[in-house]
Amino acid sequence: MTQTGNAVAGQRSNFGNRVESFFTNVQVSLYRLSGGSIAGTFKGVPVLLLTTTGRKTGKKRTKPLLYLMDNDQVALVASHAGAPTHPIWWRNLQHDPHAEVQIRRTLLQVEAREATLEEREHLWPKLVALYPDYQNYQKRTTRTIPIVLLQRTN
Repeated sequence: MTQTGNAVAGQRSNFGNRVESFFTNVQVSLYRLSGGSIAGTFKGVPVLLLTTTGRKTGKKRTKPLLYLMDNDQVALVASHAGAPTHPIWWRNLQHDPHAEVQIRRTLLQVEAREATLEEREHLWPKLVALYPDYQNYQKRTTRTIPIVLLQRTN
């Protein structure tokens, strides 16, 4: 329940989180079973599976995310749909930058870091061209949405 004292709002929030979790788990399962043939794109944009280690629980957490290949790096956008806070997967990577990525049937060990200002200036237009809603998300929030770069370690 939220701190507003509104039990109904708190229940909806909890329900919404459960629904989102359910659909994420279904998407991850379909992606893994099909090697990305199912759930491997969203609106024509490629999707990967990012597995991080939970900063509080230590458990492995997998999230389907849109991505852009830029030379030998994978670029992700920590948009959280324009929410005022960073997505949990990015907070997990800030705590432990080592992760695993599945792109189609290929598993990669990666290390994450935030793009520099120069890299951001280069990548942001490409990312917005790939998925125009990123621009809307940036307008929706006061935080600068991070671009996360994944470099292969294996």
